[in-house]
Amino acid sequence: MQTNHPSAVTVRDLIRFLDGWAPPSLQQPYDNTGLQVGNPDAEIAGAVVALDLTHAVLDEAKAQGANVVVTHHPLLFKPVKRLAPGPGPSGLAYRLAAEGIAHVAAHTNLDAIDGGVSFALAEDLGLEDVRLLDGFAGQTVKLAVFVPESHAEAVREALAEAGAGRAGRYDACAFATPGTGTFRPLDGADPFVGTVGALERVDEIRLEAEVLRPRLPQVLAAMRAAHPYEEVAFDVYPVERVSDSVGFGAIGTLPEAEAGAAFLARVAERLGERALRYAGDLARPVRRVAVCGGAGVDLAGKAMAAGADAYVTADVTYHRFFDVLDGAGRPAMLLVDALHYATERCAERLLADTLAAAFPSTTFRRTEIRTAPVKTFVA
Repeated sequence: MQTNHPSAVTVRDLIRFLDGWAPPSLQQPYDNTGLQVGNPDAEIAGAVVALDLTHAVLDEAKAQGANVVVTHHPLLFKPVKRLAPGPGPSGLAYRLAAEGIAHVAAHTNLDAIDGGVSFALAEDLGLEDVRLLDGFAGQTVKLAVFVPESHAEAVREALAEAGAGRAGRYDACAFATPGTGTFRPLDGADPFVGTVGALERVDEIRLEAEVLRPRLPQVLAAMRAAHPYEEVAFDVYPVERVSDSVGFGAIGTLPEAEAGAAFLARVAERLGERALRYAGDLARPVRRVAVCGGAGVDLAGKAMAAGADAYVTADVTYHRFFDVLDGAGRPAMLLVDALHYATERCAERLLADTLAAAFPSTTFRRTEIRTAPVKTFVA
């Protein structure tokens, strides 16, 4: 991933980086990731990173001299009919425009990448050996390119550098098959090998590597740049397999098993919440843990199928707590609702740290505002 940028960083540079890290094609249909309000050509004087955009966050940005706010949750989910001072998305969008502050969001696309929000949540809880919980289907293609033997290694390295050939905990995965390529250069051609009008036979290598569909354009660009032919022969075809690189949720293990009550105390302490909602047997030990930042109860079945002793997510409705009961009505897993804000606040750290590393000349400050509108009363 490119991390060296000139000292003058624009909003467009920021968006380009985010799109490469968390491709917009991974966002859910209902989502609205990317630039929400602002001039993409504006230079970034400083940025505040928050989970949500609120008036308090805008006050904080102004006090710090920042002209960009980066959030996980987008401001504009639905179309607004007018921009005017006041509460809600309309008022916030009006204020952004009036005060010259740009707003950029990375939402479900940041949830979906390996190392995304759920992985950050797993890190906060102290999980080890963390992997994707529920991979997307239809997100992987196989790229096969035909290259002369003399340039096969250079093309293979270019593909790997651009992100092709990643499988689980491995990268640079490829397969090479030798063969003979034939072609006849026609008038106007400038062949790397051969003569115009003469049939040519060349010892070539068929290089194959899997590529995530959102990464395909950059991989093809790298392939063409490294390939010596002016007309590159290649094939792209779908791989009918669930991805192990993009999807939702994460699963890992605790360093040691602990009782359910001790695990709830861990969650409460590490996420900064005094009260948690849960269903399950606190006497059962917890070692294997699945997580999903935000509203992830739909993955409870995936968590149980993966052998999770506990699943931590948010926004669990009353009847969904019954989902963890087995056929005899006994809890098969500890289901923990740790509240939406607490399970996604880690997105602030993830965004701030990643952007600061990518743009070392620009200041990205994590907000000091607790943006959650929900408070918990403990009697």
